[in-house]
Amino acid sequence: MPQKPIYIADFDYALPEERIAKFPLTKRDSSKLLIYRDRKISEDSFFNIKNFLPNNSLLVCNNTRVICARLHFKKSTGAEIEILCLEPKNPADYALSLGATKECEWKCLIGNLKKWKNEKLSQMLTVKGFTFELTAEKTDCDDEIHSVFFRWNCSEISFSEILENAGELPIPPYLKRKTEESDKTAYQTVYSKIDGSVAAPTAGLHFTSDVLDSLKSKDIEIEELTLHVGAGTFQPVKTADANAHHMHAEIIEVRKSAVEHILAKLGNIVAVGTTSVRTLESLYYIGASPLFNGCLEKKHNAFSNFLHIEQFEPYKNNSEISVTQSLQNILNYLDTNKLDTLRAETQIMIRPGYKFKIVDAMITNFHQPRSTLLLLVSAFVSGNWQQIYDYALRHDFRFLSYGDSSILFRDFLEHKIRKIT
Repeated sequence: MPQKPIYIADFDYALPEERIAKFPLTKRDSSKLLIYRDRKISEDSFFNIKNFLPNNSLLVCNNTRVICARLHFKKSTGAEIEILCLEPKNPADYALSLGATKECEWKCLIGNLKKWKNEKLSQMLTVKGFTFELTAEKTDCDDEIHSVFFRWNCSEISFSEILENAGELPIPPYLKRKTEESDKTAYQTVYSKIDGSVAAPTAGLHFTSDVLDSLKSKDIEIEELTLHVGAGTFQPVKTADANAHHMHAEIIEVRKSAVEHILAKLGNIVAVGTTSVRTLESLYYIGASPLFNGCLEKKHNAFSNFLHIEQFEPYKNNSEISVTQSLQNILNYLDTNKLDTLRAETQIMIRPGYKFKIVDAMITNFHQPRSTLLLLVSAFVSGNWQQIYDYALRHDFRFLSYGDSSILFRDFLEHKIRKIT
């Protein structure tokens, strides 16, 4: 753990309930946009974001798709048990587990846990004309995360189809309302593709096809990667010292062509959302790992057991490897093992004191008080988060997942920024 404490009380602010956007705007790209550069703040409409991006930028988006991960079971006593599927355990691969027929096991959060002892839960479902029984059994527990084994007696139906038909989209708890039919569309980015998240990468919710087309017309290139967002994104920091907070690991996937694209555009990388930031920054520590450098000739299955970035890796890593060399190491590894995608797991914690390696500018929403996301923002703007949030509160910006947006620039990039006309 880093030695210098990070007092979470220093990252608190008053967020009135009425400033939390309970629903999205009818038109996504009509949200407000706060622009922070040269330690000065201005505002505009998100639709005009192309005017504030440097020439030759590479916009990096998270293409994860939110799944209907919340299942409801009712016991014979009438008690309702809620199971939120967080991450596949067996098979551990998202595509394999979501595509499984007959059975699979997931790491889950359980609502009304005290009412669920050791009995098997069951419910009858009808999907695509097939009627069958779905059962759920607890297997083990790690902290607050329980393993749940699902079984259904219909080989024609996948677990993904079960979730899509019987599951509920898990909107953020701070919205304090039930999921509505409109959320199934509104709580997905227009470029979402890969099933796996239990929360949306909300910075991307402002993009429309019109905005994306306008960026392309200005020769701003777009790249995609994947980080499946876990429920840990909503967990407030409960420890006085934020360094004692436990970050949940999340799965990332980055195609070889994306790594090449990022390498070619270093110095002009704009991350859409904190999930893209964490993925991009994790790439450096993967490629800079001494273990990585020593195992380029090993087979993928022998290497995969340490493709994991620990929470405090950035604060103990004394590597002198450049970003260019780190990304090249990843490409060499993928070539050696004839892989087209890097798959890894990251727990990286970005908080004040972090030195950014890859990301030059960030598009992000306004986050909860005392959250790890606010710590990340503070690190990115050299501690000036209060100036930004005070402005947003005074100027009627909407907060959290369905709220308004901001684009934040790192100081060293300021000489490159000019309004594109």
